[in-house]
Amino acid sequence: MAKVDKDYLKSLLETPSVTGFETKVADIVRDRLADVADSIETNVMGSVHATLKGTGNAPSVMIAAHMDEIGLMVTYISDQGYLSVSSVGGVDAAILPGMRVDVHTRKGVLRGVVGRKPIHLIEPEERRKVTPISSLVIDLGLTPRRVKEVVRVGDPITFGVGFEKFGKGMAVSRAFDDKAGVYVATRVMEELRRHGAAPGDYICAATVQEEIGLRGGSTSAYGVDPDVAIAFDVTHATDYPGIDQTRYGDLSCGEGPVIARGPNINPVVFERLMQAACDEGLKVQIEAEPGVTGTDAGAMQIQRGGRATGLVSVALRYMHTPTEVIKLSDLEDTVRLLTRFILDLDESVTFVPGM
Repeated sequence: MAKVDKDYLKSLLETPSVTGFETKVADIVRDRLADVADSIETNVMGSVHATLKGTGNAPSVMIAAHMDEIGLMVTYISDQGYLSVSSVGGVDAAILPGMRVDVHTRKGVLRGVVGRKPIHLIEPEERRKVTPISSLVIDLGLTPRRVKEVVRVGDPITFGVGFEKFGKGMAVSRAFDDKAGVYVATRVMEELRRHGAAPGDYICAATVQEEIGLRGGSTSAYGVDPDVAIAFDVTHATDYPGIDQTRYGDLSCGEGPVIARGPNINPVVFERLMQAACDEGLKVQIEAEPGVTGTDAGAMQIQRGGRATGLVSVALRYMHTPTEVIKLSDLEDTVRLLTRFILDLDESVTFVPGM
């Protein structure tokens, strides 16, 4: 991964975008594609749609990746200046005690810590229980007066960590879910532009509010109305202890993009993705999805009269924690896969199953 691209990925990951507060990441996407896309629009939900016009009449393709990240929200400010919070998206209460967080206020970012009684003061039977989020507080280290001057109910909170490389080609950060996808979708547009555009229109959709119900993917697919809608997201790596591969499949970091297969996936899209991987000489992994996926693909497939839908992912360890882990080469291989898939489309392609 080139340094300029790594810096771009880092900026996406470290820019706060708790669900409902994605505007700063949207700014980064618009800036990145300003000289690449033929047009950029932002809908009333806040999702960004950048379009690269095609050279012919091949099917239009939209790749959707959600900008929002999980986090917390201020629900109450005590007279002592402590913050009570609720989760935004799927936050595991077990990981929160002792964590450093950032509270994003209208007057700037405040560092806070998630407080809990020390182990010395916790009764033995209580130690075995997970403290619910409703019983945790955030300490800002400020006077109650100052806290109430700066913080408002509804302010979003992110984990107080960022991007870091480690090991051999690995990276750790909060919010790889799914800013890794935003990176991929924008890089695909840059690669298509380098090839002189695609046979059909390509739309990079950086969507909002996926973590609370696929809301951005649903409205973007309806509004853009592409012929093919591919969701890019992360999926659970099963290459570390404690994961039952017989139940969740065999998916590893560093073994290439993950292509989903199942009723949520158009079979022609799946086969063409597999062929694109073969033609590019890429390793890929297949993930069985026997139901509706918990990604934007689930919402996009059933918009209007139905959309030919695909789902491509990268394997990620420790999802929805501050220490999500991926292999960076998987992102670059996914860009190659999706670019090839789009370039190989022509106007004769039909996505009607069995036709």
